[in-house]
Order: sequence, then C-alpha cells, then structure tokens
Amino acid sequence: MADSSHKNLSKRIKDIKLNSLLEVTKAINNNFSTDQLLDIFEEVLSKQLNIGKLVLFSNDNGWKCILKYGVGKEYNEIDVERDLLSITDIGTINFSKKNLNKSFEIVIPVFHKSHPLAYVLIGDLEDRVEVSPAIKHLPFVQTLTSIIVVAIENKKLAKENIRQAAMKKELELASEMQSMLFPDTLPVDSRLEADAFYLPHQQVGGDYYDFVWLNENECVFCVADVSGKGIAAALLMSNFQANLRVLLEHTSSLTELVKELNAKVMINAKGEKFITLFIAKYNVITRTLTYINAAHNPPLLATPNSISTLKIGCTGLGMFDEILKIKEGIVNISPGSTIVCYTDGLVELENNKGEEFGMDGIKKIIKSHPSISIHELNKKIVDAAIDYKESRPYIDDIALFSVKVH
Repeated sequence: MADSSHKNLSKRIKDIKLNSLLEVTKAINNNFSTDQLLDIFEEVLSKQLNIGKLVLFSNDNGWKCILKYGVGKEYNEIDVERDLLSITDIGTINFSKKNLNKSFEIVIPVFHKSHPLAYVLIGDLEDRVEVSPAIKHLPFVQTLTSIIVVAIENKKLAKENIRQAAMKKELELASEMQSMLFPDTLPVDSRLEADAFYLPHQQVGGDYYDFVWLNENECVFCVADVSGKGIAAALLMSNFQANLRVLLEHTSSLTELVKELNAKVMINAKGEKFITLFIAKYNVITRTLTYINAAHNPPLLATPNSISTLKIGCTGLGMFDEILKIKEGIVNISPGSTIVCYTDGLVELENNKGEEFGMDGIKKIIKSHPSISIHELNKKIVDAAIDYKESRPYIDDIALFSVKVH
C-alpha cells in the first residue's frame, strides 16, 4: 500500500514537472512578458513543488534580483560577487553574513558554458514525497530556471535588436537628409572647377561645405566644422546651413554674415558647442577673393609658384555672444591657382607611430601634382591620407573642398 502511494506521488510530481515545462514552453512561444514568465516560475515552485522561500538573481548588466517570495529584506544583504560567484554546483551554502544562513538552505547555479546566468537561493523546503527535495527537485529547478532566464535574455536581445534596427533606420534617414544639405552639383567650367569629399565619423556628422552663386560673376563657398560628432553635431550643422542660405539672400557682406551666423549659433547651441568656419566670396571678373577664417583650419592657396595659408578672420562661431573684431582677407587669384579647404579630421589622422598627416601631407600632394584636375587632386589627397593612417581608426569627420581657378 505504501509502495503504491509512493508511486502515485512520484507520478504526480513527474506530471507536475512535465506540465510545467509544457506551460513554460507555450508561454515562450506565445511571447509572454517577462513578468508573466516569472509568475509561472513562482507558481510552479511555490504552489506545486512547495518551496517556501526563493530569491532569483540574474545577470543583467550587473547582478539583480528579478524574483523573490517568502523572504524579508535580508536578501538585500546578499552580495552575488562575494557570496555566490565561486559556486558552480547545486549545494548548501555558508554566507559571510551568518544571519542569511537561517533564511536560505541551498543555492542552484545556472550557467551557459562557463558564463554564470543566474543563481537561485531557496529555503523552507517541504518534503511531501518522502524524498529529499535536494535530490528530487533541484535539478529540475535548475533546468526550469535556465529555460526561464534564457527566454528572458532572448526577449531583451530581441528588444535590443529591434531598437538597434530602428536606430539604424533613423540614422540612415538622417544620413540621407544630411546629404541633401550639400550642393547637388559643383561648377566645372572655363572659369573655375570645384570638387568635394565628405566622410562622417559616424553615419551623420558635423562637417559641412557649400557653394552658392550669388550672381553671374560672384560665388560664395565655405567649409565648417561643429565641435563634437554624431547626431547633435549634425542637427546643429543643418540649422547652420539653413541660416547661411537665408542670410546670403539678404547680405553680400561677409562681416555682417559672420556676425549674424554667430548670433544664430549662440541661440541654438546655448554655448555648449561652437562652429569653426572658413567662408569666401570670389569674383570671376576681378579675380578677387574676399574671405573670413573663423578659427578654422587655414585653407591652402596654391599658385604656380607658392603655397600660402588663408587665416585672417576672427574667433569661432558660438564662442562669444558677440564677435567684436572681424578682419576680412583679400587676395588676388592668379590663373591656375588652387584653394584647398579641409577640416581637422583630415590633417589629424595619425599613423601607427601616432604622427599626424598634417598640413604638410596636403602640401606634398599639391606640389607633386600641379596640373591635374581638382577632382583628381582631391582623390590623391584622400588616398594619401588613408594610406598614411595605416591601421589606425578614423577619429573625426572629414571634409575636403577644393577649387581651381582658370
């Protein structure tokens, strides 16, 4: 009679475990929430396997308690790193804080290969099947915990993948929108030819170049760089471009233009970011170049006989509420001259020895190829910089804008 009763109880426990696994599997397949999965876990252990106390720690960017029942605040004193991390097998535990030994009898570690996923602490065990729960139930608890914890981890990974995919899509859209800020075409004719190269450090960046005809004989071109990188820099630069285009319709004075742009940057950046800018106006009839360099890397002016820098100007935009002193540089441009504008991401590229490509790297290319087209010149500069950096990463956005005057 006793054997029959024992067999019936054993069968009931076996059925409970099988049904529990089926219930958990169905819940996972039906994409139950984390809270719902933990409710099922608690129901099985507390109501069906009669485990009176439980604390479940999971590694979620640090060890956190994700389920507890039947315990007081003492579980807060458990330090997983100190008390549990060395445990690799189911067994009893001795805590460094002795009062915890009264609450918990057994620890059940859950590993994926050699990586710890979770620790289950249980106490107040009831033996209603006349077999030690440490023998009868604990391997099943370990298996069930592993299934639950892995399912929760997969849910987090799935959410993260969705979030990453959404972010990637947003960045792709932002990149497409940013590309619309740059001029669709650049002039290549008998008067002058222009060419540009742009490589953001991330999908979007804070470098910018532009070219605008003011009238039949005058054009404006510029290169700018927002402090910082990424979306924040790109947003500020898009606002800057919009303001620049609007202001060009109302003033032909570079000094007034820079003053207005500075005010706009101060309002939009609130002093947290600034913009360096080189902006120039060129008259194809008089061959006069008027420019302002607002703390930007000085462009190179290469004539058939020399290379000089264009550095006259003022402080960067957004550094001060008002720019009190602005100087305009004026240069007569001889036929065959080339102006190479760039951002610091190009000249600050480092090789494996930590040496920068520098302005000398650009000068070397210009001197070596005085007669090639501006597109070919830009390509040679970029190729030389990429070769120079060897295995070192890109550290900033790169913009290169060049003009050749015929």
